Amino acid sequence: MSNKELQINEEIRDKEVRVIGSDGAQLGILSLRAALDLAAEKDLDLVKIAPQATPPVCRIMDYGKYRFEQAKKEKEAKKNQKVIDVKEVRLSLNIDTHDFETKVGHAKRFLTGGDRVKVSIRFRGREMAHANLGGDIMQKFADACAEWGTVEKMPKLEGRSMIMFLSAKTAK
Repeated sequence: MSNKELQINEEIRDKEVRVIGSDGAQLGILSLRAALDLAAEKDLDLVKIAPQATPPVCRIMDYGKYRFEQAKKEKEAKKNQKVIDVKEVRLSLNIDTHDFETKVGHAKRFLTGGDRVKVSIRFRGREMAHANLGGDIMQKFADACAEWGTVEKMPKLEGRSMIMFLSAKTAK
């Protein structure tokens, strides 16, 4: 439940509410006025945490502190997430062996970093007539990278480009 959905203090419009104290103890079903007075007495807020219940459940807590804790948890969860980028390696139809090995090295670095690799060959001019050679180069590239990654999407001709995706192998 997001913070925007929670009703606090005067926003609550129910006649009776089940109240939970700041220490987590059940205080029973009270009228809204009595619950608000109890919260004000302790210098805390009355927060509706379960609006669908009958009667709705409200808790006495420091709402500002609660929101701060929630924001802190969300920030921590976001920090622990790994964002997977898609890196691109471009090959040509008449690539030389050393250039090919260099591109394999780049792909290895990307895959060990946990990223996906998009391998593409752009066909220029009359090279379109030899799309099968592009497929052979893609297969050779996939075999060269087999130690660090697996083919996620097989080579596919899209217009004047042939595209293949590799993804990092998951650690066992």
